[in-house]
Amino acid sequence: MVAANDSPSVPPSQHNHRAIAALVAGLVLLLALVGIQNAPPPSAVAPAVPNIDPNMVPLVTGEEPIQELFVRAGCVVCHRIPGIVGADGKVGPPLWLGKTGASRLADPQYRGQAQTVREYIVESVVSPGTYVVPGFPADTMPVWYGRKLTAGALDKIAAYLELATDEP
Repeated sequence: MVAANDSPSVPPSQHNHRAIAALVAGLVLLLALVGIQNAPPPSAVAPAVPNIDPNMVPLVTGEEPIQELFVRAGCVVCHRIPGIVGADGKVGPPLWLGKTGASRLADPQYRGQAQTVREYIVESVVSPGTYVVPGFPADTMPVWYGRKLTAGALDKIAAYLELATDEP
């Protein structure tokens, strides 16, 4: 005789498999419901904030007027720069490279790769230890400085300084 719940075509071992499958499905559904109830409301989820590396944030872009470019880049703190108000620094050499650039390139102590005054200026910012002007301390210009200027800013600085001569 066949029980009312049992179907004559399904063997008893299949009933166990169906019961287990139904139990697993019920547990999954229960866990999903609990997860939904415990999830924070959409407004409580913080938006993703990109990591900002301060080493990658430029000091200046090169779009600034020349006075502002030198001030914001911090050059005025250490250098005297003709035509730039407040550029009275004494830590680094004066930057009248229209007058002194060629002699620096010709100095027997110079070991850099620059062929022109403009290249020398860029090299001095990007690799400040390549040549240290006699009478000034080594390792004063930060080695990271060149990474904090955009190519446009560095080009504008070099263009200005290669023409700069001694103050009147």
